[in-house]
Amino acid sequence: MTITLIEPTAALVLVELQGGTLANPAIQPVDTLVANAGALLTAFRERGMPVAFATIDGMAPGRNEVGSQPMDLPAAATSPVLPVASGDISVVRRGWSAFTGTDLHEQLTARGVTQVVFAGIATSFGIESSARTAADLGYNVVVVTDATKDMSAEAHDARVAGIFRILGETGTTDEVVALLK
Repeated sequence: MTITLIEPTAALVLVELQGGTLANPAIQPVDTLVANAGALLTAFRERGMPVAFATIDGMAPGRNEVGSQPMDLPAAATSPVLPVASGDISVVRRGWSAFTGTDLHEQLTARGVTQVVFAGIATSFGIESSARTAADLGYNVVVVTDATKDMSAEAHDARVAGIFRILGETGTTDEVVALLK
């Protein structure tokens, strides 16, 4: 375990836990990912701590080499798979980071949040981009390693062993929940 503390001013940020992205191929089983994210969601809510859902309904603008086209996703593809409660933060993004082009930072700041705990999809895309932005904004960052997934084991493991330990701390769902008690 490398995680040392969940601050009383922490928020859980669930990135792209929605029907359309969960259907993408990944190394981690979707059921395990959703169950772990659900355990985190329950633990944060039981303590009255903020929860944010960051969904995506389109692609970031600009050319790339893989030929991505703008998305026109049905509601089932963009809706969170875990229940959004009254008082939760909900943002819809089109960029790489949950903060870019949304008011997530302003909403977290208004609630006095100083630490963000990330879970969701994909380790090397939305999670990494959001964690980098959060660190740049001055938040203490935690990435829950068994509540994230990626298309490649190598990409997931490289972020967990490398960049996330530099941006902040990492831990499992059980470790984070234990620190919340």
